[in-house]
Amino acid sequence: MIDLRSDTITKPSKGMLEAIANAEVGDDVYFEDPTVNRLQEKIAKLFGKDSALFFPTGTMANQTAINLLTNPGEEMICDKWAHVHNYEAGGAAFHSGVTSHLVDGDRGLINAELVEKAIRPPEFIHNPKTSLVCLENTTNKGGGACYDLKTIEEIAQVVQKHNLKLHLDGARLFNALVAKNQDPKAMGKHFDTISICLSKGLGCPMGTVLLGDTETMLKAVRVRKIMGGGMRQVGFMAAAGIYALDNHVERLQDDHDKAAELADCLSEQNYVKEVEPVETNIVIFYLEDGLDPDKFLNDLESEKLRISDMGEGKLRMVTHLDYGEKQHCEVKEIFKEMDVN
Repeated sequence: MIDLRSDTITKPSKGMLEAIANAEVGDDVYFEDPTVNRLQEKIAKLFGKDSALFFPTGTMANQTAINLLTNPGEEMICDKWAHVHNYEAGGAAFHSGVTSHLVDGDRGLINAELVEKAIRPPEFIHNPKTSLVCLENTTNKGGGACYDLKTIEEIAQVVQKHNLKLHLDGARLFNALVAKNQDPKAMGKHFDTISICLSKGLGCPMGTVLLGDTETMLKAVRVRKIMGGGMRQVGFMAAAGIYALDNHVERLQDDHDKAAELADCLSEQNYVKEVEPVETNIVIFYLEDGLDPDKFLNDLESEKLRISDMGEGKLRMVTHLDYGEKQHCEVKEIFKEMDVN
């Protein structure tokens, strides 16, 4: 089976397994795991932040950031397709008493004008107080779209003007940095907190790192504990993260190139109505009107190809480091030979 449902389905490479097996570990609850400490220092330095903290999941890291940057009864501004609103089980409301003010961006990307318009007048007591803006880079439901630094700078200026906080859900942030040829420090300086997932494009078995200033990250330790995120010899997984940062970043361009080729192939098929623009490793496409997505997915399964249905007619493929050139040729041939009616 060729699995393109997500880049989370990858298995550790031989080199990553060796790094895991050889990791020096300790008890991270006591801050005594040297490999975790090394990963945190490495990625904080890379983005020009004071400190970083390792989390088991991206959702826990995002929800910790929201909790640290808001108070109950307040709201966060985010795009209508944002992961923090749609795919984190209502965590902002459950953990932090925070609601979402959704704005209608373009493929999951928002801009300074949309943020400015969405900010509630602080003197009007009947509305929730706006306290946080959340961006997502790359956008998941937006098909891997990524931000220009200029747009982020403009949003950051609005946030500072209104004394708000700014969080980046950087689930596939390295995909964006590679695609846009951006400097991590230039990205990092605009955000109060940044979450970076290691188990998507970077190919780790688990893990997300949350970055911020020293005071915020000290508070994050307590919130992570409240959410059940205290871990022991997690240096084995941190070693995978270090290996990924050293070996799996530049190769992301291979995934982007394959995604673009899949988009070109799909656009040539008469059963495909639309293929969204491809910037990174996500391809979203739509079937012609009247065609049954469920049947299409079942037909692909019979051809040993598995992709995702995201609802609203969106079909998604995600390229990744376990998707090689031989499989890539096979997938393009499958699409060319599909008999869809």
